[in-house]
Amino acid sequence: MLLKKELGVVENSYYEATVKRPPPQPTLEHSISVDVGVVGGGYAGLSGALELARRGYSVALLEAKRIGWGASGRNGGQVLVGMGEAGESVVEQQFPKQDAKRAWDVTVEGLSLLHGRIREHAIDCEYRPGYLMINVKPRRWPALLRWARHVESFYGWPLEIIEPARIRERIASERYHAAVLDRGSGHLHPLKYCLGLAAAARAAGVQVFEHSPVLYMERGERPVLKTGEGDVACRFVLLAGNVYLDEFGDGIAKELWPRIMPVGTYIIATEPMDATRADALMKERPCASDTNHILDYFRISADNRLLFGAGETYTARTPRNLVGRMRRRMLAVFPQLADLGITHSWGGFVDMSLNMAPDFGRLGPNIYYLQGFSGHGLALAGMAGKVAAEAIAGQAERFDLFARIRHGHFPGGEWTRAPALALGMMYYRMLDWL
Repeated sequence: MLLKKELGVVENSYYEATVKRPPPQPTLEHSISVDVGVVGGGYAGLSGALELARRGYSVALLEAKRIGWGASGRNGGQVLVGMGEAGESVVEQQFPKQDAKRAWDVTVEGLSLLHGRIREHAIDCEYRPGYLMINVKPRRWPALLRWARHVESFYGWPLEIIEPARIRERIASERYHAAVLDRGSGHLHPLKYCLGLAAAARAAGVQVFEHSPVLYMERGERPVLKTGEGDVACRFVLLAGNVYLDEFGDGIAKELWPRIMPVGTYIIATEPMDATRADALMKERPCASDTNHILDYFRISADNRLLFGAGETYTARTPRNLVGRMRRRMLAVFPQLADLGITHSWGGFVDMSLNMAPDFGRLGPNIYYLQGFSGHGLALAGMAGKVAAEAIAGQAERFDLFARIRHGHFPGGEWTRAPALALGMMYYRMLDWL
């Protein structure tokens, strides 16, 4: 598999530096039998395991590294409603109006589910409301306005239009033209939330095994998940490893690999500012992203740092001079932060589907998979775990709704699709520049 065994680009993560992990969970070193075997210790896998355990199923979760090691512990922390403009457009084109609305409502419930879990399990993950979609060029403003009005009228989701005359009230940057504010979305510390989910799953009875990569999956009436030193026999399997699913073994679910692409993205963290200075950057401290094809995204942390994300790659190599390049992009937005040093830099890979819509489905009657969140996974992945748990328990209506979304394969084979997509990315960079 392309990028195999090289997908972990963590480096110096601010998130890892600001959590106190519990002691490692045991490695699976024997044979066990459970109702459901879950592969992947991110939001989707943990959420599905938690929901299933609450329904009375015995559950074992296998994580190849540590809980939250993948995108769930490295992302930009943006908790967003919906599936992204591209994903929503695909659903609206493929589904009748009422079904497109039902799919949207599932993402709204995903926000409520996240808030409920934070309260119920007392997860201290620094949640803050507000998401700002910022327009860069005046000629793109009509398109963003049309999208915002469509979301309000079609889905009934409230948004606030920030006209050009008011943009400086919201963000202290000369780079931006106007914006749309979503007060229902927000941001948090993603690794703290993920570790909180894991604690809740363990408390509900889920057996969690770390450093236990699944090397092979035997399919059949009673599937078996095989690690290097143990195995899990089960009635059902939930695959929630996304781009890391076949990183450690060749026999898990090869047919899923062409449906998603690992896309590298990177984040830097500045030194802490004083609170007054941090407040002046963005009113009410929402998270934010721009409307470019190759976008910048950023937010202010609870300890008054700017966390700034950008850059996308289709190779496993970290870009040269990553910190310098990222800092230049940050200063193009906030030149007034030139005096601040960069204390942390890290990255990882998100799972992009070709049409940017989520990809849920089955590999036979008892093997379920969740992938393709395409940058909108923090809220939706947790909800996807709940929907998969419903399906395993025999209530598959919502899972089957998402499974109806038609997906294509990325062009090219193992060695040609990444270069082809890199050329496509160069095209989009040129559009942004023009």
